[in-house]
Amino acid sequence: MKITCSKNDLLNGINIALRAVPGKTTLPILESFLIDASGDIRIITNDNDMGIETCVDGKIESPGKIAINARIFSEIVRKLPDNQVTLDTSSNYKMKVTCEDSEFVLNGNNPNEFPELPQTNTENKISISQFTLKELIRQTIFSIAQNDANAIMRGELFEIDGKMIKVISLDSHRISIRKEELAFEYEPCKVIVPGKTLNEISRILGSEKEDIVDITFDKKFIKFAFGNTVVVSRLIEGEYFNVEQMISSDYETSVKVNRSDFFNSIDRAFTLTREGEKKPVILDIQDGEMNIDISSSVGSMNSHLYINKEGKDLVIGFNPRFFIEALKVIDDEEISIYFVNSNAPCFIKSKEGEYIYIILPVNINR
Repeated sequence: MKITCSKNDLLNGINIALRAVPGKTTLPILESFLIDASGDIRIITNDNDMGIETCVDGKIESPGKIAINARIFSEIVRKLPDNQVTLDTSSNYKMKVTCEDSEFVLNGNNPNEFPELPQTNTENKISISQFTLKELIRQTIFSIAQNDANAIMRGELFEIDGKMIKVISLDSHRISIRKEELAFEYEPCKVIVPGKTLNEISRILGSEKEDIVDITFDKKFIKFAFGNTVVVSRLIEGEYFNVEQMISSDYETSVKVNRSDFFNSIDRAFTLTREGEKKPVILDIQDGEMNIDISSSVGSMNSHLYINKEGKDLVIGFNPRFFIEALKVIDDEEISIYFVNSNAPCFIKSKEGEYIYIILPVNINR
């Protein structure tokens, strides 16, 4: 194999593919890039849960492929001059990297030992803009469980029904729900996508509404194809939680408040909490006013916000971080919050139901 491409194009492909190189593995070959110039120039990685294939612009002088250590190769390319890079392999799996007056010879591996990316059934397919998918992930990913023993809680439910896509994530303290209308109508289906996969995809996706992601999936795998890149991931098997039954339409208190003012008040309160110290922010809701209080080993804070309130007065406590993470991803200037009572979850939701954030309260001694 002999190929030539610009350092910038090669490095861009490397940075994308690196996201599926495992940190630790019992299979050393997975620590490699598979550089395949059999047709296009492709860089392929696979950690056995997620795989990435991305194409790089360049000239193929002679076709071929090689498996090369990903970390070492990426560091070398990163430090090369901004010029054309030539990769030339020999029959004993050595690769010569040349750029201007720099030359490296790296020991590679047999490319046939590198596992192929799984193929997905193309019966189930949807198309969505890169911008929309990126936003759906951004506005829900923060509430997946990080280290829960239940794998389902470490993923997000993608539910398609007609022209509507709904994305749900949850942990033991909150639930995030986002809905978006699709351009076309699709058969109803549900899959649970690992949070790790979605985190990595969101970092690769562009922000243009015109750029499309084609998503295909079967019972075990899901594939995201966009631009010059394909990401394939295992799905999480199992039945997702029935979130709809957790959403109450009955409430005793509703509040309309400026999102930015509320966020800033909660964020200021959060500065008085230490890691591991479970001190709640207390919301004292009265006619026309919400008092926000916190008291910790660091100090205390009290602030007041003007609100529109309907229903009963209420005093309720929350983990401030859960409110901050939800408020960060809401774009509306004014938000509506619904309270059942001081011991039940509150609901931050839009009028049309595009988003719902459910947050459980904490006990307060008052």
